[in-house]
Amino acid sequence: MEPRLTGIDRREALGYLGCRDGAAAELLPALDRCEALLLETARPRAVWRLFDLLPDGALVGTDFHPAGEDIRSHLAGCGQVILLAATLGAEVDALLRRTQVEDMALAVTLDACAGAAIENVCDNLCADLDEAFAPKYLTDRFSPGYGDMPLAQQEELCRVLDVTRRIGASLTPGGLMTPQKTVTALVGVAETPRPKRTGGCAGCARFESCLIRKEGGRCGGR
Repeated sequence: MEPRLTGIDRREALGYLGCRDGAAAELLPALDRCEALLLETARPRAVWRLFDLLPDGALVGTDFHPAGEDIRSHLAGCGQVILLAATLGAEVDALLRRTQVEDMALAVTLDACAGAAIENVCDNLCADLDEAFAPKYLTDRFSPGYGDMPLAQQEELCRVLDVTRRIGASLTPGGLMTPQKTVTALVGVAETPRPKRTGGCAGCARFESCLIRKEGGRCGGR
């Protein structure tokens, strides 16, 4: 299945900008411009693999054992797990750097829109996976660094997916992804419907201490 960017959720972008009270009319022209730039520039890439899930939480055929009570609860009732990674590509990082030099105010809006853009790519990928795996049921996404799952496990997930070779992404020494707008996640596969959880940073138990959020990023959990 081909990863695709189909648009920007303006409410989400405004949320990244701190406009929690809804639409800010004065920002709408900038949002339109940023969306057009991203639709033109982004080169979404994605990789995913399916693994059987052992009773102890390990993934068959790997040494990856997702840690934390939150991910165990999230995958309860699932017999399989999808590991996935998606990126907007290095082209968007280059666009962000150029815009920071030329127009810092626009760059801030562009960064927020890029955050919403990678969510759109992930949402579209998960919708395609939902269709492909029917009549089984998928959970929503859960990423390293979300809840009590250690951010350090992002390295293991990237190694299992071979993200550098497959989608041109890698980890910084601090454990963040490059290109910047890259998301990794786990998705459970079950025989019966799984409850959905409230997505976004505000619902995360690690909101205050989250290293990803403090660096201006998002873990992709939703």
